[in-house]
Formats: sequence, structure tokens, C-alpha cells
Amino acid sequence: MRSTSEMMELIMSVIKNDERIRAAKLGGSRANPNAPVDRFQDFDVCCYVTCVSSFTKDHSWIDIFGERTMLQMPEAMLGAENDGHFGYLILLADGNRIDFALVPAENYDPNEYDCESILLIDKDGFMKPFPPAGDTEYWVKPPTEAEYFSARNNFWWCMQNIAKGIKRDELPYAMEMYGYVRECFNNVISWYIGTKNNFAVSPGKMGKYFKNFLDERQYKLLCETYSDSDYNNFWNAVFKMCELFRETAKAVAEYFGYEYLQSDDDNMTEYLRYVRNL
Repeated sequence: MRSTSEMMELIMSVIKNDERIRAAKLGGSRANPNAPVDRFQDFDVCCYVTCVSSFTKDHSWIDIFGERTMLQMPEAMLGAENDGHFGYLILLADGNRIDFALVPAENYDPNEYDCESILLIDKDGFMKPFPPAGDTEYWVKPPTEAEYFSARNNFWWCMQNIAKGIKRDELPYAMEMYGYVRECFNNVISWYIGTKNNFAVSPGKMGKYFKNFLDERQYKLLCETYSDSDYNNFWNAVFKMCELFRETAKAVAEYFGYEYLQSDDDNMTEYLRYVRNL
């Protein structure tokens, strides 16, 4: 596998030597000083170019990056929106991945800012100076009372759909509903982490950093919310999810002075037990 320095040297060579590319920036985790460093980090490169179609009419220009395992071009897929941008998601045979985005230079908006950005080159000096990269835009944000109410209410309401799906032996339906409930669950976990860290941390996309912020018991409980297709295990996971949701949602409510509404918890927990024992 080529090293980070080897890959960046190659990427910069392409950027510098192609006159159609007028500016470029590095984004994603490689531009975030707080992100864990490992071999699976993508090279997220956004290039501002003079003519996108001059690249897309012959895709062979990306061959310079090396042998590919797979390529995806989102804008070339069915149903994709075409706003003038074009992306190449490239998984290379040596394990490196490059996400190359081509953006018309005339579409550059100086008010568009992503904190995970490092300026690589600006040949014409038209880009606004970048502040030091970080992850502040991705810090968990305090919920409004309406956001908290919606997450709490949806969580407990949709539990009855999971229960009937299990009892009807409709595993795909039950699992899909469980995934929907997990969105509410993850939001509450994120808010809970925020309350413990002055809302100055990022739990990561889809909660991938939860392990860094929950205590050992809580994270073990979180892991136990994931189930296989065995219905007994599924039921156990459901009740584990309820347990951790109850703990964290109450803590969030206490922190903000919101209402937890214990009656919904009590009634739905009793209903779940009733359906499981039918």
C-alpha cells in the first residue's frame, strides 16, 4: 500500500500539472486533526476546474492513480442530479481510496465553508483564505425541545411496530423499523455525549465514535442492542436498547429541563413484554 506521502505527491502532481485545475482543497478526515489516523482514510480532494466536461468525456485521466479495484461515478448513476459537478470515487488495488470531486471554478462560493478543509493550491488566488482545519461544524448540537420530544416520542411509538413485526415473523419489516428507531436512539446518545462534553465534541458519522465517549458499561449495553436474525436475541436487543435509551434520554431531559414523560416508557415497556409473551 502506498504511503500517505506517496499518494499526496501523486495527487499534487496531477493538480499542479493540469491547467484545467485552477484550485483544489483536501477535505474529510485527513483534514481533521482530531480524526483517528489509519490506512482506511480517504483522500477527499475537491478540484475547481475550467471545464468539467473536458474531464468526463474521457475518464482515462484517472488511470494515473493506479490499478483500480472499483470505481463509482455518482453523477453517472440512475436518478443522479446533475448540477455541473462530477465525482470519481476510486478504490485502488493497493487499498488506497481517492474521492475526486470536480467543480466548475465559476461556481466557487466564498461563503461555502467546511471546517474540514485544507487548501492545496490556488493558482489564480480567487479562493478565500482557509482558517485552521478542525471538526467544529460536526460537534453535536443541543436539541431544541421539539427535537427532543420528537426523538423520544418516535422511539417509544415505533417500538410497537417492531414488536408486531417479530410476532408476525416479518423479519425484514421488524429490522427496518428497528433501524428507524435507531436513528432516534443515536440522536439521544449523541445529545447525552454532548451534555457530558459541553457540546464541544463530534460523536462521528452514524455514531462511529460513541465508544470514545460512553463508559465501559454503557458501551457494552450499546453493543448488545445489535442483534442477529434469531427472534429471542432480537427481543433481548430491543430491551437493551430501551434500557440505554431510558438512561440517556432522562439525563438529557434533566440537563435541559425537558419532560421525559415516564408514562410512555412504562406503558410501552409493558406492551413489549406483553407481546413477547403472547
